[in-house]
Amino acid sequence: MLKIIRLNKETKKDLLEKLLKRSTNDYGDIEDKVQDIIENVRKNGDSAIFDYARQFDGCELDAGNFMVSDDEIEEGAKAVDHKLYKVMEKSYANIKTYHEKQVRQSFFTTKDDGSILGQRITPIERVGVYVPGGKAAYPSTVLMNITPAQCAGVSEIIMCTPAGKDGKVSPVVLAAAKITGVRRIFKTGGAQAIAAMAYGTGSVPKVDKIVGPGNIFVALAKRAVYGHVSIDSVAGPSEIMVLADDTANPRYVAADLLSQAEHDEMASAILVTTSEELVNKVNDSIKKFLGTLSRRDIIEKSLENYGYALIADNMEDAIDAVNDIASEHLEIVTKDPWGTMTKVKNAGAIFLGEYSSEPLGDYFAGPDHVLPTNGTAKFFSPLSVDDFIKKSSVICYTRDSLKAVHKDIETFARSEGLTAHANSIAVRFENE
Repeated sequence: MLKIIRLNKETKKDLLEKLLKRSTNDYGDIEDKVQDIIENVRKNGDSAIFDYARQFDGCELDAGNFMVSDDEIEEGAKAVDHKLYKVMEKSYANIKTYHEKQVRQSFFTTKDDGSILGQRITPIERVGVYVPGGKAAYPSTVLMNITPAQCAGVSEIIMCTPAGKDGKVSPVVLAAAKITGVRRIFKTGGAQAIAAMAYGTGSVPKVDKIVGPGNIFVALAKRAVYGHVSIDSVAGPSEIMVLADDTANPRYVAADLLSQAEHDEMASAILVTTSEELVNKVNDSIKKFLGTLSRRDIIEKSLENYGYALIADNMEDAIDAVNDIASEHLEIVTKDPWGTMTKVKNAGAIFLGEYSSEPLGDYFAGPDHVLPTNGTAKFFSPLSVDDFIKKSSVICYTRDSLKAVHKDIETFARSEGLTAHANSIAVRFENE
């Protein structure tokens, strides 16, 4: 059940502090283990990966079966229900169509003095995608992380995902990979997979950027290798916030809150509303739904830890709370959701109206489901084509265009005490 809180400055402050405690900054006891794994993989390459596969996944890997073969990909795809495969193809098409609209072009402008300024956009050359495995399979992760990289023009995409005890990768993950066309898939997970992609092994090539979600070991490993390679983000537990008024359908609101609470015990599900009656009806619906859902134990613990109903005196206070919490997923279920949205500044993804349920974004609509968590929507954005490109400034001056401004540049450089900078300009006009 959702814990009911009357919203004011103090209760909001207490809630923000509790939510922030889910950050990866609070797992110092695991960091040493992660660092040991990274150093081992960095030093010993494939042999370290094979040892960890035996230790953590219970499977035997060697140079011959480490990379998923084309036959394994085909076998996995054929094992997937035909209807599901078709759904994944539709999802991939929607994601691709959406992200193709994000592609930007290089530009160049010529000034009257003959100088040319511009920006050259080039894709990152090699990207590594991490796909979690173990207790569950996530084909949506494959589609959501690979597609924007493809739209950006990344020439080489590799994927790492753990194998089961039988040495095989989940068929639905392989089916999703086949749909995208990615063929270089390595059977490794956890911090060791991140290290392999960051530093390279005998089999796994070193990448330029690593994307994809994972458990706390994966998150801490990504944070540890950041700077040596780029990463998408250090993601925290999943979050959903529903901003609703008395026009909202309480069954829909309850169902949507539970859709994220089932992820794990650290997930947060928060209702913000001005209607106490709605809160009571939502809690009644949650109670009824719990009797029918397969992950009831996880949901109950998630709600116990981070399930809240915040009752505000007015919609302005409710929206202020929304902006302060900056949730990963925000559903707006009010009489005028579009008008309400114009006042929202911070959210990873915004879902408008009672028929825009959050799982629509997780699987099918097209926008990426890799989103900022733990309040970082205040300054981070969803994964996009922009995450897979590099921008280079281009500057081209003629002698005449530089001559017109050379004294200005020299003056500026000398003001900072950088006489070599000034000389670099002045030397070109020393005989004049």
